[in-house]
Amino acid sequence: MKNKWISLLVTCFLLLWVTPKGLAQVQKPQLAAQKITYHDFLNRIGTQNLGYLAERYNLDIADAEVEAAKIFPDPELSFGWVDNGERRMEMGYGFEAELSWDLELGGKRKARKNLANSQKVLATLELQNFFHELRAEATIAFLETLQHKMLVDVKQDSYESMKQISKSDSIRFSLGQISKVDAVQSRLETRAMKNEVADAENDWENSLLELKKMFASRQTDSLYIPEGNLEKFDRLFNLEELVSTARNQRTDYLVAKQNQTVSSNEVRLAQAERVVDLGLSLGVENNSFVRNAVAPTPGHTAVKAGISVPLKFSNKKDAGLKTALYEQKQAELEYRDVELELEKEIAQALRTYWTKQKQIQQFENSMLEEAKEVLDGITYSYQRGASSLLEVLNAQRTYNETREAYVEARFDYAVALVELEKAVGIWDIEF
Repeated sequence: MKNKWISLLVTCFLLLWVTPKGLAQVQKPQLAAQKITYHDFLNRIGTQNLGYLAERYNLDIADAEVEAAKIFPDPELSFGWVDNGERRMEMGYGFEAELSWDLELGGKRKARKNLANSQKVLATLELQNFFHELRAEATIAFLETLQHKMLVDVKQDSYESMKQISKSDSIRFSLGQISKVDAVQSRLETRAMKNEVADAENDWENSLLELKKMFASRQTDSLYIPEGNLEKFDRLFNLEELVSTARNQRTDYLVAKQNQTVSSNEVRLAQAERVVDLGLSLGVENNSFVRNAVAPTPGHTAVKAGISVPLKFSNKKDAGLKTALYEQKQAELEYRDVELELEKEIAQALRTYWTKQKQIQQFENSMLEEAKEVLDGITYSYQRGASSLLEVLNAQRTYNETREAYVEARFDYAVALVELEKAVGIWDIEF
């Protein structure tokens, strides 16, 4: 019985010791990975993003509506047959045929065509705006993966440095140069940094999955590792030139402007539809020979033509026209609002870009070098017993935080350029 309990305890110990490692290997699926440049990435976005492909059908729909607007009203052909009581009164039979057609007045067909063409232009601009938004979103996602990879490198570098210090402290402890507490503290800091490396790698791999989702057609597709760096984002801009460019190129501004044209054409169509249409008809009526003894009548054929005029009492209720007029005023106000928002967004985006540019300059001018010098100096002193481990750890954390802040500033700087160019409607980003 005692041996069974010992065996059970040993088994539990082995499970607790081995299982986490085994789970770590099983729970982390490995997908094939391949590198991808930013240029290839954007090409894939334009040809494989499901949302963009679905949005492109709006152009086909607009084309179909343009063709439908060109159609004339269909004529109507009717036939009729009459039995005038032939079996009882010998009055014969009758047959008639009529062709009728509505003649549209007031330029309804032209108004429909103009509206459909303006809606097609609007659909084209909306598709361009969708792609511009998607391109900016995809670019930021691409930049995020680069940022997470750089943070992994920073964490890994810090871990390797601390690992060397920990090994050195173990040797110094065995030689009696430092206390056991310092050696244990070094090992703890090394393990903590290893955990930070694992967290950074997890964030990086999650960002790769988000990136793949933008253009992969299946979940089993390979992961794509972006190539590039967070440099080459320096530009010179002038606010007035940016605003002027935006009025000609920013897609949501052009969409708001085209909405005015569409609403004006809707008003014209509503006005045209209030005009009374004419109904034209042409018919033939044939009656057979009447053999009735009281009033015999020879067979005859009659040709008839007519015009019908609908009595549009509904014109007293001009709800359709009022709706179109209100929508026109709404489109005008929305256009003015977009115009004001345009100037504000560009000014804010430009100011943010300049701020991030100054922050980058501060990091590159002195902060990174000074943090590195402090760490190297204190580490050198510690190895000779002139500094404490706590001073080394503080210097290491300061250096790590400075490098991480620099990576984040680089990312923010790149994102600021993306947001600025999106706000203006230009695009020259390549890295």
